[in-house]
Amino acid sequence: MFARRAYMLDISRDRVPTMETLFLIVDIMSRLRYNELQLYTEHTFAYKGHESVWENASPMTAGEIARLEEYCALQGIELVPNQNTFGHMERWLVHDAYRRLAKFPNGGAVTPWGTVKKDPTTLDPANPGSLALVEDILSQLLPNFKSRFVNIGCDETFEISDHEEYLSFLLKIADIARRHGKRPMFWGDMVLRHPESAARLPRDMIALDWGYEADHPFAAEAAVFKSSGLDFYVCPGTSSWRSLGGRVENMRLNLEAAEKAGRENGAAGYMLADWGDGGHWQPLAASLPGLVLAGNLAFSGARAAKMDLERELDAIMDAPLGGLLLRLGTLYLRGGALKANCSELYNILANDVGYSRHPALTGPVLDEIGGVAAGVRVAAGRYAERNIWAKEIVYMADLVDAACHRRDEGRLRALREEHSRIWRLRSREGGRADSLAKLPRF
Repeated sequence: MFARRAYMLDISRDRVPTMETLFLIVDIMSRLRYNELQLYTEHTFAYKGHESVWENASPMTAGEIARLEEYCALQGIELVPNQNTFGHMERWLVHDAYRRLAKFPNGGAVTPWGTVKKDPTTLDPANPGSLALVEDILSQLLPNFKSRFVNIGCDETFEISDHEEYLSFLLKIADIARRHGKRPMFWGDMVLRHPESAARLPRDMIALDWGYEADHPFAAEAAVFKSSGLDFYVCPGTSSWRSLGGRVENMRLNLEAAEKAGRENGAAGYMLADWGDGGHWQPLAASLPGLVLAGNLAFSGARAAKMDLERELDAIMDAPLGGLLLRLGTLYLRGGALKANCSELYNILANDVGYSRHPALTGPVLDEIGGVAAGVRVAAGRYAERNIWAKEIVYMADLVDAACHRRDEGRLRALREEHSRIWRLRSREGGRADSLAKLPRF
């Protein structure tokens, strides 16, 4: 059993849950014996003086944090603040008032995957205004939380080529957290690029070792943090984002590898990450298999890999929907067109009609996938009148079906309308338009 068993939900990639949904998530977490919740934040807290950044995002307020924290405490769950403070700051830096703080004000950062960032994403450590901004937002956010921890982010700072510059700014941000009585957590990816630097970090810092593929080298990375003397979490993912129907087998292997590496290297915690890349198209149901399995692995260890996942899903959704959800989550495997951090079905739907899909996804294979999705839609539809989970599964099936029939304007028009209906069942209005804009038009 891991001492800290955490779930981290992205509330900054367009989708901010309603309070009712957050309470439901806490109920599910309690059932699964989690004891820590983090809400990943970039711009979705109502910071005073920064209204232009969050005014259209339906952000969390101080009062809502207080209500959620109280509800978490009743369930034995600690609500930990999570605010990115270095990279992933594009929601701030795209505004003229903040662009001057960017390392690359005009964008252009090249990622390790060969893509180029259109917008500025990373604060410039050399600009005194950058640290002043971090001081301001943390001074507003942190007093709302009783937790002694804070996740300061600091991942994927692609614009920073000098590791010493990265470390210096990371340590300054950590000092701000300490002044507020918090113990800083940080994403460990940039430090792992220079593993020897981990041993130079203060012992109170907690490294978050993240990776989301089945073959992620958790064992090697966990060994680095163990040898450094830092406390650390292993952080696998739900594999639900950019997937349409989920990537269940990748999720299983990813979660199990993290549990094994964390257990063998003495990790202080196990945190499931649930991201919203690409517009957060996936509803809550898409993340439920990962949430269930990760909770059991974090509490019961490797033997949880043999659990009856379908049965537990049925119990949580109060209907025989688990098998349908898991069936959707295997469709990404058809044709062998496997991609990292997404499914090829997502790529087909998210890109223009002329996208060059994987050659294994021939017309007949797509017809077969679409046929399975249609069957899931019919089966889940029997429960959809009274069950939100069923409505979400129908929507996921329609996402998959739309990818298989990318040129069908009628399907795309109906999908866009369905997107908004399903969104409003569990999510706030802010961010819906941004998410919808990422769906294809006809």
